[in-house]
Amino acid sequence: MAATERLTDYTIHAQRGQTAREDAGILPKFKGRAIHDHWKPYFGYTECSHALCNAHHLRELQLIEKHYGQQWAVMMADLLLEIKKTVEATQESGTEGLSSEVFTQFEQRYDHLITTGYLVNPRPPPLPATGKKPKKRGRLAQTPPLNLLDQLRDFKPQTLAFMTDFRVAFDHNQAERDVRMVKVKQKVSGGFRTLAGANDFARIRGYLSTARKNAVNVFSAIRDAFCGKPFVPSCAS
Repeated sequence: MAATERLTDYTIHAQRGQTAREDAGILPKFKGRAIHDHWKPYFGYTECSHALCNAHHLRELQLIEKHYGQQWAVMMADLLLEIKKTVEATQESGTEGLSSEVFTQFEQRYDHLITTGYLVNPRPPPLPATGKKPKKRGRLAQTPPLNLLDQLRDFKPQTLAFMTDFRVAFDHNQAERDVRMVKVKQKVSGGFRTLAGANDFARIRGYLSTARKNAVNVFSAIRDAFCGKPFVPSCAS
């Protein structure tokens, strides 16, 4: 699925891979900023910019504190929430961006916490040479804390995109909310008997969700659709 504050699209497909994304037709043509959960194939779409969902980061940081007792994770979560609060307050004041001083301080604190995290999560030593051909290529297995540290370091611009561009959301909870009732429907009623039925459900659900987001009465939207004059949001007309 794909969603914004004004639009919702659900796509039914037998796969989740590239074929599904290409058939959906949104990411291949999208030129805005895509906020997602760091699934690597998304980064293959270079026509758009990318931002990472910080709600996912907060959950991962919470799990690291819970299972590994690492305080850098707590401090990083607190920092992300502090930046979010500061951005919101700045927006309410009518200012278009953070001051250079505040921006630099946040970046420095972010970098310091990454460094602190690496100090308590050293990389595993290389495997000893045995003279035998390795069975599997690729990097050595890492702990969840080290994996997250690498992600926060290597994708710092995407993680802090909400701080550099106030148009970028802190997370992609909009999409989470839009997909919630679809999951509830699947849990209560199960799957669809036919692909055609699933596609019909997706089109209707996406249409009504889009209408609701644009303050259009749902009953009116249904009536207009049956009359051959479906609601079309202005940004998509």
